[in-house]
Amino acid sequence: MNPTSKIYIAGHNGLVGSSIHRRLESGGFTNLITRSRAELDLTRQLEVDAFFEAQEPEYVFVAAARVGGILANSTCPADFIRDNLLIQTLTIDAAHRYGAKKLVFLGSSCIYPKFAPQPIKEEHLLTGELEPTNEPYAVAKIAGIKMCQSYRRQYGFNAISLMPTNLYGPRDNFDPETSHVLPALIRRFHEAKTTGADEVVIWGTGKPRREFLHVDDLADAAVFLMESYDSEQIINVGVGQDVTIAQLAEIVSEITGYAGRIVHDASKPDGTPRKLLDVTRLSNLGWRPRVTLREGIAATYQWYLDNC
Repeated sequence: MNPTSKIYIAGHNGLVGSSIHRRLESGGFTNLITRSRAELDLTRQLEVDAFFEAQEPEYVFVAAARVGGILANSTCPADFIRDNLLIQTLTIDAAHRYGAKKLVFLGSSCIYPKFAPQPIKEEHLLTGELEPTNEPYAVAKIAGIKMCQSYRRQYGFNAISLMPTNLYGPRDNFDPETSHVLPALIRRFHEAKTTGADEVVIWGTGKPRREFLHVDDLADAAVFLMESYDSEQIINVGVGQDVTIAQLAEIVSEITGYAGRIVHDASKPDGTPRKLLDVTRLSNLGWRPRVTLREGIAATYQWYLDNC
C-alpha cells in the first residue's frame, strides 16, 4: 500500500474497523473508503456489487461482522451464521471480481476446537469439535477462511486470514445482553459502584482462562500483515498470555473502584476452558503488541465513562 491507495474498511464504525481506520489515518493513508450500514448493507449482493463496481478499492479490510458474547450467540444462532456468511461471502467475492489487489479477512479464535491443545497453533483448525455456545459464528468464520484459501488457489486472489484473540477497547459493545466478557464486566462493576451494590454476580466458575488483545494492537497487526504477509495459511494475532475470568474480574473491580464482593454463579456456562493462542508465526515476522492488559482496561473504562 502507498499513501494514496484506495483502501476500503468494511465495518469502519465497529470496534475493529474504527481502530483500523485510526491506524491507517495515523500512518498517512489518505484515500480511505467507508460506508455505514445505512449506506451499504453488506448482506445484499446487489448493493455490494454496485459499491465495488463504482469504487474499485485496491485493498480491503473485512472487519464487518455480527458479534456478541455467550448470551447473544446462544439466543440468536441463526442471525450469527446467516449474517456473517453473507457479509464475508459477498465482500470477498466482489473484491476479487472487481480487481482488489489484496484483502485481509478478520476471523476469530473461536474457530479452534473447544479442547484444542494450549497454546493453540494455527494447524489445530478443524481437528476437533467446536464450543457449542458459539458454533454457528465459528462455522461462518471457518467458511470465510476456506473461501479466502480457495480464491487464492483457483483465482490467485491475494487474500489473507487473521485470527485475533478476544478483543476489547474504545467503541466496544457494552450492552448487557450482547456484549463480550470484558466490556460486560466493566459496565457491571461500574454500575455496582454507582448504585452501592454489595456484590457483583458473574456467570460461571471463574476458572476459564482467556487472552485479551487491545483492539489498537490488532489494527496495527492487520496493517502490518496487509503489507508484509502473503500466504494462504491463517495467522494468529494475540499477546501469548492469558488470565482466569476470576483474575480479570479482580482487575476490572480495582480499575473501576468497586469495593464489594465478587460472586461466581457456577450454574451458568463457562464456555471453552482455555483459549490461548500460539503467536510464534506472527512474532517471527517481527510484530509485538504494545498495550498491557491493565493499561488497556483503564483506557477502555475511561472511554466508557466519556461516551456511555
